[in-house]
Amino acid sequence: MRSKTIKEGLERVPHRTLLYATGIPSSEMDKPFIGVVTSFTDIIPGHIGMRDLERFIEKGVHTAGGYPFIFGVPGICDGIAMGHSGMHYSLPSRELIADMVESITEAHQFDGLVLLTNCDKITPGMLMAAGRLNIPAVVVTAGPMHSGRLRGKRLSLVNDTFEAIGKYKKGLIKDSELQALEMCACPGAGSCQGMYTANTMACVTEALGMSIPYCATALATDAEKRRIAFESGRRVVELIKKNVTPRKIMTLKAFENAIRVDMALGGSTNTVLHIPAIAHDAGIELPLELFDELSRTTPHIADMLPGGRHYLEDLHHAGGIPAVLKRLEDLLHDTVTVSGLKIKKIARMAEISDAEVIRPLSRAHHKEGGIAILRGNIAPEGAVVKQSAVSRKMMRFEGTAVVFDSEEDGMKAILSGKVSPGDIVVIRYEGPKGGPGMREMLSPTATIAGLGLSESVALITDGRFSGGTRGPCIGHISPEAMEGGPIALIRTGDRIRIDIPKRKMDVLIPDEELEERRSKWRRPDPKVKKGYLSRYARLVSSAASGAVMK
Repeated sequence: MRSKTIKEGLERVPHRTLLYATGIPSSEMDKPFIGVVTSFTDIIPGHIGMRDLERFIEKGVHTAGGYPFIFGVPGICDGIAMGHSGMHYSLPSRELIADMVESITEAHQFDGLVLLTNCDKITPGMLMAAGRLNIPAVVVTAGPMHSGRLRGKRLSLVNDTFEAIGKYKKGLIKDSELQALEMCACPGAGSCQGMYTANTMACVTEALGMSIPYCATALATDAEKRRIAFESGRRVVELIKKNVTPRKIMTLKAFENAIRVDMALGGSTNTVLHIPAIAHDAGIELPLELFDELSRTTPHIADMLPGGRHYLEDLHHAGGIPAVLKRLEDLLHDTVTVSGLKIKKIARMAEISDAEVIRPLSRAHHKEGGIAILRGNIAPEGAVVKQSAVSRKMMRFEGTAVVFDSEEDGMKAILSGKVSPGDIVVIRYEGPKGGPGMREMLSPTATIAGLGLSESVALITDGRFSGGTRGPCIGHISPEAMEGGPIALIRTGDRIRIDIPKRKMDVLIPDEELEERRSKWRRPDPKVKKGYLSRYARLVSSAASGAVMK
């Protein structure tokens, strides 16, 4: 056991003294020391229920013969951080979380970890740490929120509050309805109710093999989640006994399985940032092309919010991720998981209780998966679109560029009516370096949808999108504007052509004109010149490689 480093031998008398000061009985000193990493906080709905789950993880660890030590890491709520300077910190917090878990685990020589997480950057940050440390670990995602209710209608955060801004601006809803939506859309604990980034990453984590079955979709407030937390605490001790480490689970084949599940669910485009970053820390390089290759051969079988109509609670009651695995079984590798069961055994044991929520491959919503990778003279290193959330009419679109150098300027123009049908909104200098921090553009995209323009206006950016974004919204454009990428050279009035089926996106000007503009381009001063964001901007890599710190 690694923990022998801090508790055995004459020279460890001071260490044992400090451990006894915590209250640990001497009879427990020879047991595996388990770090229970919690991202509990009072300000994130997805995390407010974690105190309860911490107790059940502890019970599971004790039951299996381990001794748990709880320590905390911070979290950011992307919804609360959205649309202002706080969003600069969201993606960079992923690296901080991974570094904190690494630092505390190595300093105290834990034998294993249970990683209690839920929301957008926290789950990938913890998985990155698991791959980096490579000691036995189990992830517990704290579960999705129940749908809201108002006058008999089910509600979700993104579709019923962010998009309400545009509807209110257009006069489609009144003050009283707006206030009712604020109070009812999010009824309590849990991650936001659709296949947004938090829930997408929970599903990816389970498909990757790092959570036990049904963890991703079991609702935050249900007793089932407590039982999953208990079993996860128990399992980590078993993994230590058998020396099953994350890199034995998070193999290339496991990542391919996870990407296929992501494609079948129509998950968040943010997985194209997070999965390569997790793989990087697990010692595996995942090229951007792999997402497109797997998407082309994975049918989209679950019509989930925001682009579809089903909630996470529907997915869970239909059979959860095991049922999705059952549908995809012939496309999957038979990899190992933290549960001790292999993926195909989990698939064979699953029951599909609603064939409309989790459709058979023969009746898929789309022949291809949820995400497509586009290239062209705007994005020579790639760009990302959630094609499952784009209407058939907008899969091919040509429009006039309306260019903004920040999200705030773009949002002002949209709200003031300066964006019209036939426009393509270009928001740049919002990439990993330029933002800095690659902010999500949910406010402008949701407002466009709320104004009824998602069938006539596209948005492209070197920033990124929330998992709640729907419509023809293309992000992660690489190279980003701050690195002199072609998106920096586009001018208002240029014509842009988007062709998602052909995976193409181009500004329709001659190469000579682009080169002339490039010769005149000068890198602007950084938006942030001090603190963590300044350091992050200097060290972060391209979105095309997962925006990892180099």
